Amino acid sequence: MHTKAIQEWNKTIPGNFSEQTDLHFDSTLLAQFFVKYPGVATYKENVIKFYNERNYSYAWFDQNGLIEQAGNLTDRMLNLKDEGINKELPYNKVLDSLISLYNDHKSGDFINPELEIMLTAQYFIFANIVWAGMDEADIKANDWFVPRKKVSYTAYLDSLLQHPLNKTNASIEPVYRQYEQLRTYLKKYRALAAMPWTNLVADKKSYKLGDSSSVLLQIKKRLWLLEDYQGDTTNGFYDSTLFRGIKAFQARHGLASDGTIGIGTLNDLNTPPKERIKQIIVNMERSRWLPVSLNTDYLAVNIPEFKLHVYHADSLLWSCNVVVGQAVHKTVIFHGEVKYVVFSPYWNVPPSIVRNEVVPGMNRNRNYLANHRMEITGKSGGLPVVRQKPGPNNSLGLVKFLFPNSYNIYLHDSPAKSLYNETSRAFSHGCIRVSEPEKLANFLLRNDSTWTTTAIYDAMHAGKEKYVTLKQTVPVFIAYFTAFIDRQGKINFRKDIYSRDERLANMLLKENTKE
Repeated sequence: MHTKAIQEWNKTIPGNFSEQTDLHFDSTLLAQFFVKYPGVATYKENVIKFYNERNYSYAWFDQNGLIEQAGNLTDRMLNLKDEGINKELPYNKVLDSLISLYNDHKSGDFINPELEIMLTAQYFIFANIVWAGMDEADIKANDWFVPRKKVSYTAYLDSLLQHPLNKTNASIEPVYRQYEQLRTYLKKYRALAAMPWTNLVADKKSYKLGDSSSVLLQIKKRLWLLEDYQGDTTNGFYDSTLFRGIKAFQARHGLASDGTIGIGTLNDLNTPPKERIKQIIVNMERSRWLPVSLNTDYLAVNIPEFKLHVYHADSLLWSCNVVVGQAVHKTVIFHGEVKYVVFSPYWNVPPSIVRNEVVPGMNRNRNYLANHRMEITGKSGGLPVVRQKPGPNNSLGLVKFLFPNSYNIYLHDSPAKSLYNETSRAFSHGCIRVSEPEKLANFLLRNDSTWTTTAIYDAMHAGKEKYVTLKQTVPVFIAYFTAFIDRQGKINFRKDIYSRDERLANMLLKENTKE
C-alpha cells in the first residue's frame, strides 16, 4: 500500500464511530460475549462502560451497514508489525471470519452484534498495546523515570466520536507525535531491508569535494536510497550535489557536518537497515510512554542528541547544545519542574569528587583550595564539606537552573565552553551543561518585569549567589531517543551512548512473543 493511501486510512482509525443512536442491541449480549471469548475479559469493564454511555447503540454499524472505519481498524489490527509489534492479538481469526461473514451477506439489514462487540474489544486491546506500551515495571527496568501518560481510553473513545480529526485533518492519537512519524519510517526501512545491502569499502582514507572513485558511485546510490541525495548516480565524481547530500546525511546522524567522507560517515552508511529497524521500534516504544502534548512552556533534553529543546505547547522555539553525563555517570531519564534560577552560584562539591579529587589535590598542593577558589564549610562522614565560590571559573558557570529531584541533577552553565563544539558531548558527572544559559534565563524569566536582560546579565556577573523563584514552574523532560524525526520531517539516528537500546529491544522481542 502506498504511503499516501496508508495515511488516508490511518486518519479514520481513532474513534471515528457511527454517530447513529437509533440502532441498539440487548445489553445481555455483552455478558454472553465475554463468556464465549474469555481472552478479552481484561477489557470487559472498558467495553461495558463504553456501551453503557452510548445506551447500547451500535458504534460500528449504521442504517447502511458496517461503516468504513471498521474495515480500516481491522486492517490495522491485522498489520501490527507496522506498529513495531510482532505479535497477534487474541481472536484475530475470529474477527477476520466475522468480517468475511458480513461481506458475504452484505446488506443494510445485516447487523451482527457479535462483530460489533468484537470490534470494540479489539479496539481497546489495540489502544493498550499500540498507544500505552509496556507496563510500568518494565519501563522502570529501562531506567526511565518520566511518569507515564495517563489516558482513559473509554473517555478517549467517547471524545473522538465528536472530534476524530484535528485541524490538519490528521488522526488524534493518544501518543507522542514522534510515534506516527517513526511508524512511517519503519515501513521505509523495512523496504530497504528487503534490498541487497553490501558493505561499502573505501579505497582511500577519506573523500572530499573534487575526488573521483568507484566507491563514490556506490555512495551516491546508497544516499539516493536513504533520500539524502537526488543527483546523478551514474558517475563517481564528488560534486557539489554529493557534498550537500553527505552533509545532510552527517547532520541526520549527529556527525560533524563537514562533507568529508571518513570512517565515521562510512560506518553509518554501512549500518544495515535491520539495525535501523530495531532502533526505530525501540524509540516507537519510548514515544508511547511520554505525555501526548502540553499546552505550556516546557524544556526537553534528549541525551543521545546532546540537545536542549525549548517549547511552547508543540511549537519548538529554539534549541542549543548540552553536555550530558559520561557513561559511568549517566544522566538520569526523568521529569521535573524548573523552580529556581540561581545566579552566580556556589558549587557544593559532591562527596565523591571531594574524596577522589579534592582531598588528593590538597595532599599534593597546600594551595589547592585557593587555586580552585574553594573553601571548607564543615565536615561530614569523615570528609571536609567543600564548596567553590561564585565566579567565571566556577564549575557551574554563572547560572544554574534547579528542578528539585532525588537524583541531584540540574541544568547549569559551564566555563568549559569548548566542549559544546565536540560531536559527542558525554563529559559531565550527570548534570546537564547548557551552551546558552543566559538565553535560557531570559526565557524562564521573560514574564517577570523585574528581570530585564540587563538585570540578568548583571546578576550572572555579580559574584554573589542569588536565588530567584519562578512565578510559575516549567516542566523539564530528560529523555533518551536514539531515533527521532526532526522539524524537516527527516529521520535522525544517534549513538546509543548508555547502551540502553539493546536491553529494551530484547524486552520488546520477549514481550512480542507472549501469547
